[in-house]
Amino acid sequence: MNRVYNLTLVSIIIVYLVILAGGIVRMTGSGMGCPDWPKCFGYLIPPTEKSQLDWKPNYEYNKDEIIILDENLFYAIDDFNSKKEFNQSKWSKYIKHDYSKFNVYHTWIEYINRLIGAVTGLSVLILFLYSLKFFKTKKIITGLSFLSLLAILFQAWLGKTVVDSNLTASTITIHMLMAIVLLFILFSILAISKPIKPTILPKNISILILISIALLLIQTLTGTEVRKFIDIQMEIFNYTEKHKWIENITNTFNFHRSFSWAIVITNSLIFFRIKKIDLKSKLIYTINTLIFLQILSGIIMYYFHFPFTSQPIHLLISTLIIGLQFYFLSLYNLKTNATKI
Repeated sequence: MNRVYNLTLVSIIIVYLVILAGGIVRMTGSGMGCPDWPKCFGYLIPPTEKSQLDWKPNYEYNKDEIIILDENLFYAIDDFNSKKEFNQSKWSKYIKHDYSKFNVYHTWIEYINRLIGAVTGLSVLILFLYSLKFFKTKKIITGLSFLSLLAILFQAWLGKTVVDSNLTASTITIHMLMAIVLLFILFSILAISKPIKPTILPKNISILILISIALLLIQTLTGTEVRKFIDIQMEIFNYTEKHKWIENITNTFNFHRSFSWAIVITNSLIFFRIKKIDLKSKLIYTINTLIFLQILSGIIMYYFHFPFTSQPIHLLISTLIIGLQFYFLSLYNLKTNATKI
C-alpha cells in the first residue's frame, strides 16, 4: 500500500502543478497560444517564429499542419508538397473558432501547460495499472483509481472544449471544477492507502469541515467570475495598465472579498474544536496557515495591482485548502485501516 500512497501523492502534486500552470496561462493571456488540440498549430513541437506559419512554395506539408493566411487559420487536408502558387483545394479553413494570432511566448506557455497535463495523465494511468493488483483484496483502491483515470480523460476532453470555444468563461469554470473533482478522488485514495490508526472525528467537526469545503467551492466559483472580469479588463488595457484592471469592479468582487470572513470563522471553529478533543494533526495547522496566505495574496493582488504570479498562486492556495480539507475529513473518518490488508 505504500507504493499506492506514493503514486497517488505524485499524481496529486502534478495536478497542482497543472493548476498553477493553468493560472499562469490565464494571467498571461496565453490560453489560445495553441489554437488547436492536442497538437499546437498542427505540430507536436510548436513553432518558435511567425514565419513558420506563413504559406511557403515548394514545401512539404504534413496533414493537419496549420498556416495563417489572410488572418485565418488553414490546415492541410493531407500530406503534400506545395507548388509555386497557393492551392486552396489542399487546405481547409479552421472553423472551430476565429482566433488566428501567433505569439511565441503565449504559444510556449500554453504548450508547457499541456505537457504537464500529459504527465498528469501518465501518472494517473500508472496508478490505475498498479491498483489492479488490489482488485480482489481492496476493490475500492482499484475502483477509485479507475475513476481518477476517467476523470483525467474527461478533463483532457474539457481542455479541448475550452480551446475550441475560444476560452468561454463557462467552459473554463467547468474545467476548474473537474480538476477539484479529480483531486477529491486522488485524496480519497491517499487517505485509504495511508497506514494510520483508525480515528473517527466527532460528527459536529465533520459537518463543519463539509460546510467549509462548500464555502470554499462557492468562493472559488465567485473567484472565477472575478477572474473573468479581470480577463476582460486585461485585454481592454493591453495587459499593461494594471491599475485600471479593477476600475468599475463588479459586486461579485465585493461578495468574494466579504465571503472570506465566513471561511475564516468556520475554520476557526474547526481549529478550536479539534484542539478541544486534543487531536494531534499538523494538517489543521497547515490548512489555517494556507487560509491566512490566501487572504494575504488577495490583499496583495488588490492593493499592489496584480504582481506577477500573484493570481495563479491565489488559485493554487485555494485548491490546496479544498483538497487538504477533504483529505483531512477522509483520513479521520476511515472505518478500516490500510494496514489490515
